[in-house]
Amino acid sequence: MQRLASRYTLVTPARGGYPPNPPLERIDFGRQAEELAPLLADGAHLVGHSYGGVIALLMAARRPEAVRSLVVSEPPAFGLARGNPAVDVLVERLDEHFTNGPRDPRRFAEGFLALVGTEARLPDPLPPELEQTIRATIAERPPWEAEIPLDELEAAPFPKLVISGGHHPAFDAVCDVLEERLAAERAVLPGAGHGIPRAPGYTALLLRFLG
Repeated sequence: MQRLASRYTLVTPARGGYPPNPPLERIDFGRQAEELAPLLADGAHLVGHSYGGVIALLMAARRPEAVRSLVVSEPPAFGLARGNPAVDVLVERLDEHFTNGPRDPRRFAEGFLALVGTEARLPDPLPPELEQTIRATIAERPPWEAEIPLDELEAAPFPKLVISGGHHPAFDAVCDVLEERLAAERAVLPGAGHGIPRAPGYTALLLRFLG
């Protein structure tokens, strides 16, 4: 991040429901795309990961004139690839976990991270900010319900980059659709599972693409 910050002004918003913002009972990707859109101002490079990648896709489609480039890494927009067996299985498991899984933050997070392919050791006890972050995840509207406006994004002139981690065929399938439909550049960064921003070479890839 220091290398990026030396060349660009970084704006890293805290989404509603996440610390330091107050908790929310329900978090919706569409509403948050509207809330964050003003941050694009007169023009910005837009980067989004995971649920934030879904929001970034929606923002870019709504305000293409304000987007200089778009980078998304493993957005769980599984609606784009329904019918793919790996996608359908993962959506079924995630839906079961969100609907009937444990409400205890630690147990929920352990199950969720295992499903999406993120290896992380949770501290014990959970710090208050991390506990709120987990509860915010529980409150999120399922991202596979998002209707991604592919036609609008395809027509937008800004360059696009789609990144996957090569660790799960469901995320690969979504990224394949985005690569094909958006004529996007594609990169695979293994080594961090779903935690793409922690993967070796992530910052260097962004600098090359943005440059």
